[in-house]
Amino acid sequence: MARILVLHGPNLNLLGRREPGIYGRTTLGEIDRDLARLAAADGHQLESWQSNHEGELVDRIQDAPATFDGIIINPGAFTHYSLALRDALAAVRLPTVEVHLSNIYAREDFRHHSVVAPVALGQISGFGAYGYTLAYLALRQVLSSPKEGA
Repeated sequence: MARILVLHGPNLNLLGRREPGIYGRTTLGEIDRDLARLAAADGHQLESWQSNHEGELVDRIQDAPATFDGIIINPGAFTHYSLALRDALAAVRLPTVEVHLSNIYAREDFRHHSVVAPVALGQISGFGAYGYTLAYLALRQVLSSPKEGA
């Protein structure tokens, strides 16, 4: 059984009503519910958590190794400048998948760079709410694969 932490960054609590042409009409609650069901069907535990505050997200990342095997994170706007999130993820060394609802590379230039991506296993962007499912499936695969040298 894998234990997965899903972290949602700033403004993601507004999903469903925030710029639906970009982010869709699916709410954060619906994303979390669907992920929890998917994980439960696989026999895994999943906990979702959202904050608009960088330090709170850092605290959750730092505490994660005591409880979780991997992280799915949508850092929101912190993607582009939060070295604190990047450093926390690098420090805990848990397998991490970065996810974005919109294709950040098809948007404004400042969104084209992620400081989180270099410390993540991979990044999924542009698939709307389904991107979270893809991130879960990728992380599940990594967590269920035999470790090299084991």
